[in-house]
Amino acid sequence: MINVEVEKTGTENTASLVRRFTKRMQRSGVLQRTRKNRFFTRTPSQFLKHKNAIRKIERREKYEEQVKLGKVQERVFRKR
Repeated sequence: MINVEVEKTGTENTASLVRRFTKRMQRSGVLQRTRKNRFFTRTPSQFLKHKNAIRKIERREKYEEQVKLGKVQERVFRKR
């Protein structure tokens, strides 16, 4: 990552200093990269997908068994 530095020259006011800094930031592409990576999520590996699928199947089987035993009422989903 590139660090952007701007130093104030002799009689330069703060407004122009800030303007110069923002221009350098835009040209460097730092903001663009961080905005792009903000919501980035890695794709799960094949092993993780398999593990999650197995866990889901086991949970469903456990729930169906609980329904058969009468310990849990079956959920009724409304159609839209």
